[in-house]
Amino acid sequence: MPMYDYECPTCGDFTGMRPMAESGLPQPCPDCGTPSQRVIRMAPAFSGLSATVRTAHATNERSADRPKLLSEVGPTHKHGPGCGCGGGGGKKGRSVLRTPDGAKGFPTARPWMISH
Repeated sequence: MPMYDYECPTCGDFTGMRPMAESGLPQPCPDCGTPSQRVIRMAPAFSGLSATVRTAHATNERSADRPKLLSEVGPTHKHGPGCGCGGGGGKKGRSVLRTPDGAKGFPTARPWMISH
């Protein structure tokens, strides 16, 4: 059931839980029992901002917790491939261990996994 605000002429404001069908009927005051009329205490949501500023604020609120995309962040280095800084080079090869029978083994790979 929803909660509604009521105003007692003697005791002041109070909140009561009523069915929606009875929302317009007077509610007895919990202190003195006087029938009290329902009041609406919320101010209307008017904005003194222009439409463009309101739109910008709404956009910022929607995207405040969104992670940045790589295209938005940009590259972290400006060097070309093979410069030696580790930022622009291609993929480094893994170290390969060869057994006497010619089978390959990768010591840096996950040792618990079975290779094909």
